[in-house]
Amino acid sequence: MKKKRGFLQHSLLLKLGGALALIASFAILGMASSGIIAESVQGSGEAINLAGSLRMQTYKMTSLALSARLPEGADAAVRLRRAVDTFEATLQDPRITDMMTKQSKTALSGSYATVWDVWNGQIKPRFLAAAENAQSGAADKVPSIGEVTLFVDQIHDLVKQIERDTEAKILVLRMVLGAALLMTLLVGALTLYLARNDLILPLRDLLAFAANVGRGNLAVRTEHTGNDELGRLGQAFNHMAEDLSKLYRDLEARVAEKTAELTIANRSLELLYHSIARLYNGPVAPDTYVILLKDLENVLGVGQGLACLVEAGGSRARVIASTLQPNSGDAGQCGLISCVECLKHQALAVHPLSDGRRVISLPLMDTEHRYGVLQLEMPPGKELAQWQTQLLEALSRHIGIAIGTARRTEQSRRLPLLEERAALARELHDSLAQSLAYMKIQVSRLKPLVDDPQRGGEAGNVLEELREGLNSAYRQLRELLTTFRLRIDGAGLAAALQTTVAEFSSRGDIPITLEVHLAGCTLTPNEEIHALQIVREALSNVLNHAQARQAQVKVTCADDGSVLATVTDDGIGFRQAAGAHHYGMTIMEERAKNLGGQLTVEKLPVFGTRVALHFTPNNRRKIPIPIHPAQA
Repeated sequence: MKKKRGFLQHSLLLKLGGALALIASFAILGMASSGIIAESVQGSGEAINLAGSLRMQTYKMTSLALSARLPEGADAAVRLRRAVDTFEATLQDPRITDMMTKQSKTALSGSYATVWDVWNGQIKPRFLAAAENAQSGAADKVPSIGEVTLFVDQIHDLVKQIERDTEAKILVLRMVLGAALLMTLLVGALTLYLARNDLILPLRDLLAFAANVGRGNLAVRTEHTGNDELGRLGQAFNHMAEDLSKLYRDLEARVAEKTAELTIANRSLELLYHSIARLYNGPVAPDTYVILLKDLENVLGVGQGLACLVEAGGSRARVIASTLQPNSGDAGQCGLISCVECLKHQALAVHPLSDGRRVISLPLMDTEHRYGVLQLEMPPGKELAQWQTQLLEALSRHIGIAIGTARRTEQSRRLPLLEERAALARELHDSLAQSLAYMKIQVSRLKPLVDDPQRGGEAGNVLEELREGLNSAYRQLRELLTTFRLRIDGAGLAAALQTTVAEFSSRGDIPITLEVHLAGCTLTPNEEIHALQIVREALSNVLNHAQARQAQVKVTCADDGSVLATVTDDGIGFRQAAGAHHYGMTIMEERAKNLGGQLTVEKLPVFGTRVALHFTPNNRRKIPIPIHPAQA
């Protein structure tokens, strides 16, 4: 008995498995009994319905028997025979007869036998006789009301017996299920009791132990150390806690060491990150360098310092930042050490001073140039660790890169301005300067004509040409101002063309459509200005000479990277202008030549003119665009 009890105590799985097996057995028993009883009860409802229908059939046969006595009762007699056959077939239906128990005599089988005997001995012969003697009118052949009522009561008793038999089977099913449920509840309660004592409480103790270990309390031990599965797990946990306690004591020293190293690395990275962010996220001001020097003093534990810049080829430096305070007893800005001595060293160097102090100097340089020196005072007895030296060298490099980047940024800002100035000079030379040169020639012609009164007519012609030249120069000046405003204020050539088309459409009161597809073609400012001026000159000709009702401007980028710009109108066609000062086409051709392209003017077959400019941008050509003399 003790061995068996000890075995049950040792195996938690055996206890729970046995309890679950019992619960499963009771469940199987209940389901099996339910299936058996349900199989026996199957068809009871139909049997009750059929037995109940016998009562209605009895009354129907009685009615047909009475109707058969009438003179026209031949049809009723036939129907009576059919009703007798139907009644007997229903009484012998397997759904009713299967309800009878063959092994023993029961109230149900007795009631069925009574109904069968009365039917075959009294009721059936009387109804058949009534059907045979339907026309004789013999009243004694028809069952009396009392006989029919008694027979119906016997049928009613049969129905009641079927219902009671069914209810008895259902009662047995309830009792079996109730007993199975009661046993299941008892076994379940026993299982819960065992689970609480042998599973829940030990697990709670183990969880509390794990929580204490998780909080770092390695001195805690679990009390559940029995012989079952959880008990052996508790013993393993206690051994694990012992081992962890030993390992933890060894790791604490190593963690402290690594923590100190990580703290240093974190402070270094933080200083490096903030320093780089200050140097590269915006313009570098003297205050930024002062903040960097103060951060170095706080992180590295060094004294005050300064940063100075040296001009190219010079030996004197300009201090850009300093944390020295001469009024508080610190040395002057140049009192630490001379710049010449610092510039001799290409890397970090330590310089002793006369009063026993030391100064660290680091060059401020990038991969191309050397810009200055960073000086830091070293407190007496202070020595830099390797990580501090690496941090100083990294910061000095970044400061040098930031200074170089700032200078290159300033130079890059000047390039667009110089390019705009060069473009302006080219435009003035191509248009306004030529007009002024032409008017200078006309003034030279006018002087001898004014002195000679007989040549007044020629003087008038020259004056008229001067007036036209002034108007043309004024118009060209306005065009240049408009073009440069579009170039400077717009969002590229497409926006400038849009503004130009709107301007000329409003000025000439004609519709002008625009289609621009320049994806894949990148134009320089000079190319954009030349192309825009050619389009404006072509539109000006449309308004002034073509007498057009509509026009179209189309600028596209071909597959080979070339640009095609066309201006088409439906006017009177192209006619070469006469006169000494009408040289708009010449200027357009000169601009196309400067672009390295070709300008064509063609008259359309029906009416209108098309001006086409075709050129390849400079970035798509190996041969550069020819330089205008004004650019030299």
